[in-house]
Amino acid sequence: MIPPQQPSRPRHRSSDAEFARIQRRLRLALGALILVTLVGVLGFVIIARGEHSVIDAIYMTIITLATVGFTEVIDMTDNPAGRIFTVVLLLGGMGIVAYTVPMVAALFIEGQLHHIFARRRMQKTISQMSNHYIVGGDGASTWYAVEELLGTHRPVVLVTPSESLLTDIQERVGEIPAIMGDPSDDAVLLETGVDRAAGVVLSMLEDKDNVLGVITARRLNRTARIVAATRVQETIPKLQAAGADAVVSPSRIGGLRIASELVRPKVVSFLDQMLRDKGGSLRVEEVTIPSTADVAGRTLSSLQINETPGAVLLALKKPGSGEVVFKPDANTALEPGLTIIVMADHEGLARIGVSLERTTGAAPSPAGQSS
Repeated sequence: MIPPQQPSRPRHRSSDAEFARIQRRLRLALGALILVTLVGVLGFVIIARGEHSVIDAIYMTIITLATVGFTEVIDMTDNPAGRIFTVVLLLGGMGIVAYTVPMVAALFIEGQLHHIFARRRMQKTISQMSNHYIVGGDGASTWYAVEELLGTHRPVVLVTPSESLLTDIQERVGEIPAIMGDPSDDAVLLETGVDRAAGVVLSMLEDKDNVLGVITARRLNRTARIVAATRVQETIPKLQAAGADAVVSPSRIGGLRIASELVRPKVVSFLDQMLRDKGGSLRVEEVTIPSTADVAGRTLSSLQINETPGAVLLALKKPGSGEVVFKPDANTALEPGLTIIVMADHEGLARIGVSLERTTGAAPSPAGQSS
């Protein structure tokens, strides 16, 4: 028994390649049309034997190629050679006209050129991005990841092999930098600027696609934080071995949410309100002190986090040991690699970053601010 074939993914084609392909087709078609027109004009000039102008020859050529049947200004009554030439021109030119005119019309009427130019503008925008986040996937979790990153004012590039998902996301959040293609393809990820990205999310429906995507992303960017989704727990070690910094199981998260809704509904209600508030960006965030920061003699109180509008200090995560200290003492010494966990909105998080830069002389890296 022959196993059913899996549906093939759409092959990625960059807008530059698409534009070049259309250019070649357009040049070929228009070149053939111009050539047959010139041949027709020259032929009718010779047939007229100087009795008619070039304008008459152009007129005869156009009505012959267009098959409109207007009055012949160059008489063919007693000119067998002229009739044969007209028949040959009509048969040869009619096919060229039938190919060229609909193609040119389609480029403008169906908006193909506009679509290609829009893609080229989008690729130019992506080429200027750095420290951004790439979300690759073909399932519902892809949309939620994009929504969360946009909601916390982080630059996002979406890459998906699903045209319907791409359309749906852009209808819900507006035009965002996006590429149609396979997130595990080298050319596609390079087009998203993966080598300059701060983080990559891979949330394909098939675990094998996530494994391959992680391998590709990690090979192209050794420092980006990579988070992958999985449907089965057994795939977690494979994703971690492939280079994922973290692995999330949507089914496990769903189960935990169900249990939390059962036993702590008020907490869940608070978190839902925090996450679903369309006008706000209050989140639990993290800020990591860079290794280059000058923190000699500095304490946590120097950052004045609790005095910062839109921010509340929650905990510290110490480097090396990974120990988490809740409600840390204000006199806790700052050290490179220390992660400060806060509840803050976008503006509050930005103020903490400014305060950290002013106090230590080094701003936190974008990757270190994501929670």
